[in-house]
Amino acid sequence: MNTPVFSVVMPVYNVETYVAEAIDTVLAQTFTDFELIIVDDGGLDGSMAICRSYTDPRIRIVTQENRGLAGARNTGIAAARGEFVALLDSDDRWHPTKLALHYIHLMASSRVDVSYSGSRLIDERGEAMGVTQSPRLADVAPRHILLRNPVGNGSAAVIRRRALDRVACVHPQEDDRICWFDESFRQSEDIELWLRMSAEFGCVFEGIEGLLTEYRIVGGGLSANMVRQFESWERVIDKARGYAPELIRRHGAVARAYQLRYLARRAVQVGDGGFAVSLFREAISTSVTILLQEPLKTLETGLAALAARFMGRRVLNQLAAWRLGTGLPA
Repeated sequence: MNTPVFSVVMPVYNVETYVAEAIDTVLAQTFTDFELIIVDDGGLDGSMAICRSYTDPRIRIVTQENRGLAGARNTGIAAARGEFVALLDSDDRWHPTKLALHYIHLMASSRVDVSYSGSRLIDERGEAMGVTQSPRLADVAPRHILLRNPVGNGSAAVIRRRALDRVACVHPQEDDRICWFDESFRQSEDIELWLRMSAEFGCVFEGIEGLLTEYRIVGGGLSANMVRQFESWERVIDKARGYAPELIRRHGAVARAYQLRYLARRAVQVGDGGFAVSLFREAISTSVTILLQEPLKTLETGLAALAARFMGRRVLNQLAAWRLGTGLPA
């Protein structure tokens, strides 16, 4: 078999509403030299029947018992044959030129290990929320990944295979299994890998212009999910203390404040104003530095949290559209 340039790794678990959209956006790529590795992570709905209905020879399906997102990605990476590995969650979508533009970037910049771009947020129906993730693109140091995670989400990154080989490790309980993502994490597995690649192994991160990923925000019990996400994020920090203690000592508190602010904005986006206010208060009390470094965005978050708490999400959306010409802030 010919070796593809890209291996696209897509874990699938109970996403029958969205998975066809995700697959279609891969097959619609203008750069066509890829394989799509769909990892069946043991879901119980009709997702895999949809996946198996596709006949494109570039699609490969790997089946496993449920391991979670990190485990499914590891299985996909282990099966990948491409020079570059692109990650796509099965409820997200790509712009048709995403692989082509990352190919140009990675071929022109051999020093870059992880290429990424900005993203547009969409809702459960696939409609744009008027929110974008426009990350730092150049001169990315470990502190930038710790503080702001420029990659943004799990469907934005394209990784050079040789960089993955540098960070691979043996599963702590399964000697025959190689891991890249830490499978003990069920959330925050992305930032854990990015931080480890950058701070421990010196991998180079660099972004390209454009909103090439559509990142879906799905509601339903999201406040509880955000609590779990923050707990997982704190585990990332605890792990990083072992290989980058000075980084955490210098920037850990500010990073925690930024993470709380991010979750406050997520709470606003789903209309949980009370939770948003609590998160924002905790962010400011953790480190006032975020107010000094990013005063406008931090004050905007506080005002949005108060508006969501006392006016409701519909009024907040109307005000945001009038004020910014967009939806809720990222």
